[in-house]
Formats: sequence, C-alpha cells, structure tokens
Amino acid sequence: MSSLARLGTRLLDALLPPHCLICEAEVGEQGRLCEACHAALSFLSGPLCAHCGVPLATPAPLCPGCEAQPPAFAAARAALRYDAAAQRLLLPFKYADRTELAGFLARQMADAGAPLLARAELIAPVPLHWRRQLGRRYNQAGLLAARLARHSRKPYAPRLLRRIRRTIPLGELGALDREAALAGAFALGRGAAPRIPGRRILLVDDILTSGATAEACARILLEAGAASVEVLAAARVPDPRLTVEQ
Repeated sequence: MSSLARLGTRLLDALLPPHCLICEAEVGEQGRLCEACHAALSFLSGPLCAHCGVPLATPAPLCPGCEAQPPAFAAARAALRYDAAAQRLLLPFKYADRTELAGFLARQMADAGAPLLARAELIAPVPLHWRRQLGRRYNQAGLLAARLARHSRKPYAPRLLRRIRRTIPLGELGALDREAALAGAFALGRGAAPRIPGRRILLVDDILTSGATAEACARILLEAGAASVEVLAAARVPDPRLTVEQ
C-alpha cells in the first residue's frame, strides 16, 4: 500500500471508525470482526472427507457417500461450518446487499483452500440465473471468485458457465431432489469452450450443501475437456449423520 493510500485509510478510519462486520462493535481495521464474533465462527480444520470436504466425526479417508459414489469434482473445501454464526455473515452477504463481506469471506477461503488455489488454472463462479441476478443485482459467488482470483493471481472466468434454467429454491430439498431439480440447469458460457480443455478449474460458491450444484457444474466442465474441477466455498453444511456437536 502506498503512503498516500495509507494516509487515506487513516483519515477514513478517523472519520468513520472501523466496526465489526457482524455486530458493529469497534475494531482496529476495516473489514474485520470483533473478537467475540470471530470466536463464534467454526473454522473447518478436520477431520474432513478428503474428497468432498464434509466434516467427519472421526478421522477417515473418505465419507461413506464418497466411498460409495465419488463426485465428479476432484476435491472440495470450505472455510466455515455453516451454522448460526456463519449465517450472520452468509445470509446478509447473499440477500441483503452486504457485498463488503466478500473481502473477509474470501480471505478465509484463501486460507482454507490454499492447495486448491495453487493448482487452479482458471477460477470460475457457480452462475446465477439471469433473472435471479437481475433481482439480486450481483452474484455472490462471482464476488468471491473475483477476490480469490486477484489474491492468487489466477485468471478469473466469470462466464465459463451459465445457468440456463431457473431452479426452485434448494434449501429444503434432500440430495436426490436437489440433483433432479438441477438436471439441465447449467451449460457452458457462450464462447467459453476453447478455454476449458486441459485446464484445472476451481469452481467457487458461497455455501456447499449436498454438493449437487457443484456436481452438475463439474460434469459440464469435464465433458468440455477440463483436466479437473475442484470446489471452494465459504461455508459447508455438515451432514448430521457424520458429525458430532461442537
């Protein structure tokens, strides 16, 4: 940061003291959380399924689901366990125009997914249907992917995929219903095909639930010739059958 930029930051902090992104308590630097809000977050550090990244109750190479039927993507990781504390970040970011939360979330994702970022040759977001993006005015996955691309100095490919069919809200659906709802929902972006063959692609999303969305996107990219697809999300919904209360 240049001397002029540092001076501008100090002046801004003097006029508008930095506040916690969640609770508005004063903090030492813009874009941070207070100690209490940070301590409430559950950062995923293991044990995790080596393939899909779901938290496990006891150490094991793979979760039962990946042992039975591995997903199309090669690996998935997330920064946070999706619980009540994470919702205080993710829900305003996703639905309430709190786009300034992208910086904090992307920093946590970069730490959690450092090996995935190192391997990536293209970074692409999970796309929104154009009507949903028009109503929301931004794609939250796109904001995260753009930040991660800048952080890692890797190419950002915001139009690698497109969502050609609007789907019903997936939040209350089980894994099989999610898969059915997403059938035929994604396609390659217009003009994207030449960028894909032989490339290692990192797919970015805000919340990884059953993995059905990532699976549908990964299949499209692999069919187009991608060497591999990995997934990095801000938060991961735990499987209650596999995890213990923390």
